[in-house]
Amino acid sequence: MSSLAPLPLDAPGSSSAPADILHEVFGYSQFRGPQQDIVEHVVGGGDALVLMPTGGGKSLCYQIPAIARQRAGRGVSVVVSPLIALMHDQVGALHEAGVNAAFLNSTLDWEQTQDVERRMLRGEITLLYAAPERVNTPRFLSQLDSLKERGKLSLFAIDEAHCVSQWGHDFRPEYRALTVLHERYPGVPRIALTATADALTRADIVERLQLEEARQFVSSFDRPNIRYTIVEKKDATTQLLRFIEREHEGDAGVVYCQSRKRVEDVAVMLQGAGINALPYHAGLDAAVRQKHQDRFLREEGVVMVATIAFGMGIDKPDVRFVGHLDMPKNIEGYYQETGRAGRDGAPADAWMAYGLQDVVNQRRMIDESPAGEEFKQVMRGKLDALLSLAEASDCRRVRLLGYFGEKSTPCGNCDNCLNPPQVWDGTDAARKLLSTIYRVQQLSGISFGAGHIMDILRGKETEKVKQFGHERISTFGIGAEFSEVQLRGVLRQLIATGALAVDAEAFNTLKLTEGSRAVLKGEANVTLRESVSSPAARGGKPRREKAARGAPSPAAAALDADGQKRFEALKAWRAEVAREHNLPAYVIFHDATLAAISERAPATLEDLQGISGIGTKKLEAYGTEVLRVCSAF
Repeated sequence: MSSLAPLPLDAPGSSSAPADILHEVFGYSQFRGPQQDIVEHVVGGGDALVLMPTGGGKSLCYQIPAIARQRAGRGVSVVVSPLIALMHDQVGALHEAGVNAAFLNSTLDWEQTQDVERRMLRGEITLLYAAPERVNTPRFLSQLDSLKERGKLSLFAIDEAHCVSQWGHDFRPEYRALTVLHERYPGVPRIALTATADALTRADIVERLQLEEARQFVSSFDRPNIRYTIVEKKDATTQLLRFIEREHEGDAGVVYCQSRKRVEDVAVMLQGAGINALPYHAGLDAAVRQKHQDRFLREEGVVMVATIAFGMGIDKPDVRFVGHLDMPKNIEGYYQETGRAGRDGAPADAWMAYGLQDVVNQRRMIDESPAGEEFKQVMRGKLDALLSLAEASDCRRVRLLGYFGEKSTPCGNCDNCLNPPQVWDGTDAARKLLSTIYRVQQLSGISFGAGHIMDILRGKETEKVKQFGHERISTFGIGAEFSEVQLRGVLRQLIATGALAVDAEAFNTLKLTEGSRAVLKGEANVTLRESVSSPAARGGKPRREKAARGAPSPAAAALDADGQKRFEALKAWRAEVAREHNLPAYVIFHDATLAAISERAPATLEDLQGISGIGTKKLEAYGTEVLRVCSAF
């Protein structure tokens, strides 16, 4: 190995050409998509706003410029990152690649913190990760001042930049103070990155971070390997269990729930069904949360049941599904959360159960928010877009991408494309429902909930109907031809479009709105999906078959028998190394790299050169061991 550089791969004097760094440090032969343009722009000192989907390679867009500028003698790059877990894994991955990186966060004691600060001030660190709260402190800013005075402050990378926007799905006020970076260090280039931002959020990022002069790089938001499925919520936990057992037995996945109690209950239910499930929410002890997150990242086949407290910065590549038992607040949140599936490019599922109560809950949260009316209106508009996606009978992907301003054609890989739903005209049912609500209010002077209104319309003489004399109103029984499922669909859409409201202060009773008038007068139509419990009932195309338990990783599916044996042996070896280094296995080598090694069946170190994901440092560190493992076959 004497031909390999003994110095760190980000040492000054080495080649600062981005393509050389990509190959030597990260082991890749070529850039993907717009990466090269972004990297060259930032290396040259330009500001950038980068929108790139999860799994698209955002990290390289600032890591390579940081290394290039360090090699050119420009000093330290600061990465603003909101999560401790993400900092730890990214720094660990950079160390594996031979790059001097460090983080400053609450996991370090005072002596460790001082050591990192000293190395930073000496210019020995190429990439320093820190949370926005720390970056904004007088102590840290004074250290940046010192670096700037000596010409050793190279670059600012602001990750998860949507957090700066009040319109974003994960607003963090401390991000707003990052304007100080532009004001205090105007000559230092900045790159802001996010996987999710609609036009409104994008404009807010530009304004709040003063990136008006920055070049914008907007990649396609499409994740073609993800199949989107939204089912009508009946018994959601049972539906989830069937989905996992039928299509994702033994796979890693994330299931999002709205409440902590729901998280706990669902995790227990899945555990009872023999699924390796763990709960994660902000109410758990921090040590328990960290333990569960580590198990999810480091073990195979773990299903994390979580609130949105879990997610941002989760880089695990082999998450095969993301499920939602409760609807998110908006499409950005949905896109960000579902994007955690299939980062490795292999087939993955985004599955959501959606029902009337989801609409009611999300509307109520907005209406009861202490925020101003302008903010509420924006949030209602964002919710409406998500409701439209859920109710859609056409291609989900076309709707999803259209929200982000991207035109597309039907994908052939969502539930609506694979099994086109029947639609029916619910206008008559909607008018009858609204008329019943109006007449009940007139007769009784009080409002009632959805179940009671549907009973009246369908002509059911329940005790409650008789108690209030509602069997005498003119609309009693005139909707007997409609099923309860159909009427719930009508109610869902009426509430979603604002033609009906739910009064949270009066026990979730229904009340008419200004929007009710157009439906009652026949000026607005209501078109709905037919409610069908399963794709088989529609006679549509079958879903993707689940591979048998114990089947190889998707990355290794094309290997022959000997290749499969090498792959499994390499995975076992990788797991041991990952445990020794306290890192997720994919930080050592991705499955795709192990599959490429297994296919090549290397006999010498030279045989390993050029395999994607094996840079100079990893070849030096692991090459001999990889050959030893492969030699057994």
